[in-house]
Order: sequence, then structure tokens, then C-alpha cells
Amino acid sequence: MTQQRKVRVEIENVSLAYGATQVLRDVSINIEPGEFFALLGPSGSGKSTLLRMLAGFNQPQSGSIRVDGADITEVSPWQRDIGMVFQNYALWPHMTVAENVAFGLEERKLPRAEITRRTAAALELVGLATYGTRRPNQLSGGQQQRVAVARTIAIEPKVLLLDEPLSNLDAKLRVHMRTELLALQRKLGITTIFVTHDQEEALSIADRVAVLDAGVIQQVGTPTELYDRPVNRFIANFIGSINLLPGSVDTAKQFTSPLLGTRAVPVNATLIGDADLVLRPHAIQLAAPDAARPESLIWIDAAVKEREFLGEFMRYRVETAGHALTVDVPHFGSAGHAPGAAVKLGIDPAKATVLPAA
Repeated sequence: MTQQRKVRVEIENVSLAYGATQVLRDVSINIEPGEFFALLGPSGSGKSTLLRMLAGFNQPQSGSIRVDGADITEVSPWQRDIGMVFQNYALWPHMTVAENVAFGLEERKLPRAEITRRTAAALELVGLATYGTRRPNQLSGGQQQRVAVARTIAIEPKVLLLDEPLSNLDAKLRVHMRTELLALQRKLGITTIFVTHDQEEALSIADRVAVLDAGVIQQVGTPTELYDRPVNRFIANFIGSINLLPGSVDTAKQFTSPLLGTRAVPVNATLIGDADLVLRPHAIQLAAPDAARPESLIWIDAAVKEREFLGEFMRYRVETAGHALTVDVPHFGSAGHAPGAAVKLGIDPAKATVLPAA
């Protein structure tokens, strides 16, 4: 199969309510041609509803959806030229793998030779060229997922929609399959929209991510933007773990707290008044009181309350001046710091961000 022509997807001011329940609230997103885009959020955030709206299974009560410049808001699902891989794969158990892949092509009444060619090409692309005569119940979960993808890409859609396609796989296979999905997407060049509630999944493979909560887009950005520069407390808490140090921002955009004094840190342009300094656990250094320490950091006294070995790193819970903080330290085989030990915490204000106080 050849590379698809890359198309833009534009979602503009889309809203949907079921009675008094607002499912999507004035959602607007522009998805770039050929982008691997993720919709991320907790259960009930509206991400799957938005994906089904793109597919045509749900209709917005206001707003519009455009693909490659054409308004498809009122277009029937089968006329949208959009392919969707469902969470449960939706394979026909009485059909062979090849028959499942060919199903959409049969429905489009393509010539038999073209159906055979596209089916073989799709199975080859997902690594199942020799599995055409098997039935779904003879395949592993990962192989079934590949069949579902092959069936979708065989129709050569303009846009590929993936609705939690890895959720039925075990943890190790999920990591492997998301790598395969990304490689396949890059090879085809097809604009892809991927729904997941798994932060690691979204951050590891998406070019950009839209985070939804209660039907509202909270932030759209690259994985590193979401992690390093969350725009609100929900994003900061939902994407990874955080530490909060209370303080305030003055008119000079300086952050002041009893623990750190007055420091220049990244501050939202409109923020003045009570605020919290947000620090990721890995952005804090931890050292013994008598160890050599970089002078570029702010060093404060603390005590280890407890620790948790998580394989790649040790997670410490420490206390300093009445504040409980979490610190993640890479594990290199050393014994580390025992509970009760006095330690020094090194903080780099440049690795922090500031959000309005709750």
C-alpha cells in the first residue's frame, strides 16, 4: 500500500448534550495533515463521544467538522471516507482473517482483483500475510488487533480513528503494539486520531495531545508541553505527579514563598496573587547533608519519611518546613537514603511552573 494523501481535520465549536448532561462543550481542535493525534482524558470526559462524532455515529448539536476542507458534519458515516478501529475489534467470528479484511471492500463493490490486492497488501503491512485462512478465535489478542487495523486501512480512508485499541491487551503487549501502530502510521502517512485514558500511551506515541475533562478541552500541546508547562491544576495532576509549594506572584512576576524566598520562575502572564509552585518529583535533587552540591540550585533541609522502590527509580516522601514532597531518584544500585535520614533537597526554579492557588 502506498502513502495516503495527508489531510487536515478541523473541529470547530462542537457541542453535544443528552438532556441536562453536557457531554461536549464548545470543542475546537485543528489536527494537522499526517499527524498522530491523541484524545486523552478520564472516563466520561467526552473523548470517545468526540471520536464517534468524527466517524458520524454521533451528531453535534452545534459546530462543524471539516476533513480536507470539506464540511462533513451532516455526511453519513459510510460516505465520510473515515476508518475506525473499535475497542473490541468487532471481527466477524465466522469469517476468515482475509474475509474480515475484505469486508469493507466487498461493501464498496470493488472489482474482485482489487479486493484481493488490497486485502493481501493490508495483511502484509500488519505482518499477517500468512494468516489469511485463519479465523479470529485462532489468533492472539495482538493479532486480532492487527486484523482490525488491516481491515480499516484496506479501504484507504482519509483519516484513521482508533478507539482505545490496546485496552484489551496485557501491559507488555500494549507497549509493543503501540510502537507497531506508530510505525504503521508513519509508513502510511495517514492522519490518525487515537483515544485513550492512559497517559503513558498518549505521551509516548502522539505528536500532540488534547486533554479533555467534563467535555471541555483543558489543553492541547505536545507531550513535553503538557508535562513541563501545564496550563491548569487539572493538567498538572492528570499528567504525571506533582508537588505544590504555596506562595504568591507579585507585579514583577516573581514568585515568593516562605520556603524558597523570592524567585524568578515561569509565570502565566495574567497571574498575580496567591499561587502554587509546581514541581515534578524528578525535578528535585536529593543529596546527603555532607555531599558536594551544585551551587546553581536552591538547597533546603528535609527529612526522609518513607521510600518506595519502583525498579528504575526510588520514590522518596520527604518533609521540609511542614511541607510533604515526593522526590524520584534514579536507581543505580546504591542503598539510598533510609527513612528518618536528614537530606538536602535541590530545587531548580527553571524546572518549575506556577499556577493559580486553588
